[in-house]
Formats: sequence, structure tokens, C-alpha cells
Amino acid sequence: MTIQPGTGPSANGDGTPAPQPVYSSVEEWVTSHFLPMFRRPLGGEYRWCAQWWRHAEAITRLTALWHTWEALRLQPGTGMATWLRDHLDHQLPVLLGRAGPFAMCSEDEHIDPRQATCEQPPPDWWDISPRPSTPSADASLPGRAEETEA
Repeated sequence: MTIQPGTGPSANGDGTPAPQPVYSSVEEWVTSHFLPMFRRPLGGEYRWCAQWWRHAEAITRLTALWHTWEALRLQPGTGMATWLRDHLDHQLPVLLGRAGPFAMCSEDEHIDPRQATCEQPPPDWWDISPRPSTPSADASLPGRAEETEA
């Protein structure tokens, strides 16, 4: 995804051009800002994949971090503190954690994550149309036995 600098309406609607982003893509933000700034000892608690761009979840999380960083860097005072607390501090343990998108990888080896499988539900599984109730069926539900005895 690429942001075109200076395009779109201004944030305050006064006709001034929108602020230009610092980075033009998530790739540029990751390589120029994220990786140099947020260093962790890799291999134990924290995982990273040099081919991070092969992990859809990582792309989504890093793009969210980049977009919020671009927005909150413009907020005077506590913008960056808010980004750190509300965005980075939440995403970093998930992104780099042992069970995160890079769990199977190392800096030297990319291993495609396995997609979970699923089975098709029975044909009427999602049918939400009301069904006629029967006293015997209602009595088996918690709180229903009293209603049928009254």
C-alpha cells in the first residue's frame, strides 16, 4: 500500500493540503523506522522473519502500526506516547512473540505458516429460522422446566 503525499482533503476541512506522510509505504516504514528503532534480542522470546512480507498477518499489523504512527506523530504533546501505549505496546508482543506470525521462522529461515483447516458444517447448521418448540425439548433447557409445569 502506498500513500500519495499531499493528496486527499485536509484533516480540518479548511482546504489546506493534508500533511505529507514521512514514509511512502509500509516497507519503507519497516526498514527505515521500525527495525532500526525497536530492537529486541531475537531467537528466544522474540521472533522475526527477514521475509516478513510473506506473512499476511505481519503485513496487516505492521501496516496498522505505520498508519497510526503517521497520524499520531502529528499530534502535539502526547501523540507519540499514545501511539506507543495504545498501538506499539499491544502489537509488538503479538507480532514478535513466540506464538506470533513469525513463530516458525528465524532471521535466517522463512517457514510458511500452516493455515488452519476447517470442515463444512451440516447443510442446515446456519439456519436461524424459528423452529416450533415442543414441551419435551423446552423442558430440557435450563429455566424452561418451570415454564412448562406452570
